[in-house]
Order: sequence, then C-alpha cells, then structure tokens
Amino acid sequence: MGVPPVQERAHAKGKGKGPQEVRITVLGSGTSTGVPVIGCNCPVCISSDPRNRRHRASVLVSYNDRNVLIDTATDLRQQALDNRIESVNAVLFTHTHADHIHGIDELRAFNFMQGAKIPLYGSAASIERIRRSFEYIFTKVQAGGGKPILKTHVIDGAFDLFGERWIPVDIYHGRLVITGFRVGGFAYLTDCSAIPEESFALLEDLDVLILGALRYTSHPTHFSIPQAVEAIGRIGPRRAYLTHLSHRVDHAELLQQLPEGVEPAWDGLVIDI
Repeated sequence: MGVPPVQERAHAKGKGKGPQEVRITVLGSGTSTGVPVIGCNCPVCISSDPRNRRHRASVLVSYNDRNVLIDTATDLRQQALDNRIESVNAVLFTHTHADHIHGIDELRAFNFMQGAKIPLYGSAASIERIRRSFEYIFTKVQAGGGKPILKTHVIDGAFDLFGERWIPVDIYHGRLVITGFRVGGFAYLTDCSAIPEESFALLEDLDVLILGALRYTSHPTHFSIPQAVEAIGRIGPRRAYLTHLSHRVDHAELLQQLPEGVEPAWDGLVIDI
C-alpha cells in the first residue's frame, strides 16, 4: 500500500472503538477557491507560512492496508503527488459541489497502477449527480478514450468497507443535507452549517473530529469558526481540527485563539489513532 509519508504527525489516543491503527492524512484544508486565491494579495495569500497554502478539502483514511479517499477534490493530482499516494482502494463522497468531485478523472492513474475498478460510495443524490455530471465515465466510449474505471454504490446507512464499519452522518450545508462519515473513533464533517439533533448521537466518544469552519464571520452554508468551536464543545472529541478554511484565516493567528485540543488543520497533517 502506498501510505503517504509523515510530514507532521499528531497522535490521539482514547476509547474509540474501531480500527486498531488508522492514519488520517489531510490532503486539503481549504475552501472552494483554494488558498492562495487567484489574483489576491491579502496577507494570507502572500504568506510564507506553508500552513496557509491550502488545497481544496479532502482527507485520506488508511487502515488494514487500504486507502480510503473522502472526496475527489479539484486538486487531487497535486495532493497525490505531494503525499506520495500510490493507491486508492475506495472513494467516499460527502456531496457533489465542484471542489469535492472535480478531481474524479485523476482516479484513472490509480486504475493504471492497481488494475482494478475503484468503488465509489455516496448518498443516492450524490451518486446520481456524479453519474450524470461525468457521464463519459459510465458509458462506452471509443477505443483509446482514457477514463477512470469506477463502480458506484449507494449508501443508506452504515456499511462495511475493508473490515471496518463506516457510519454516514447527516449534516446540513445550508439547506442541503450532505454526508459526514465516521469510522471507529474518527469523524469527518466538512461543509457543515448545522448538525441535526439525531446526528449528535453518532458522534459520541470520538478520538478525532475534523470539522469545517470557513471564516470568523457568519456564512449561510458553512460554520463560522465560533460556531464550529461551539459544536466541538458539545460533541466532546479528544482532539479536533478545523478544515475548509478560507484566505481570511491565518493559521498561526487562529491557533493562538482556539481552545485546548482544537487546532486548524493544514495540508500534509498526519494524524495517527
């Protein structure tokens, strides 16, 4: 398995049940524009701090000699190169906004190496939209037309994947209901603006939570940083990271303001549980 190299590790230990060894690699911690933003000369966009350079949001979850990718972000090719990812054994989709799916064509490189179809998992709405938006992938094309070889699976409740139980967690992205995911003591909730009451029960006893938080001020479809910190306080994970950060957020400044146990994520962060 091509497990990414450790650029910087964080360790979290607790009582969460699930894989005995799981590694989470943050491939992208930025919002839909990425950071720096094209044409912007704000302090964050011109910062020399590498933690302020953010690809579009995505993580890789590695366990049992398998790599599970959450979302095919627009920057997937560069993310794979930066983190030396040599295999992707399955992909889970949170929702189908462009920054979370438009790297899907890059999966064909993993088809070439693995010689096998890659399974995709998502809600019925997500899978339908992916099959429609990328119709060329799922229909017969002329010989020589390079495309990813993928197999779609609709999820409607918890499902087993490579020996572990994955739990979909419904969250709101504005008025949209999208999908977060939990495996063992780890949960990933990006593009979140609210958490339904029934979903809090699925987030108990977490070792690590990665939660979206766009900026300091309010936004109609994303948690602000204060809202995300409040949600983290209710969920009570042993460690939490903020992702999907905009260019209005400087890493070092935010780190100084967050409560103990909460940090901004950054591209290349590796968390071992």
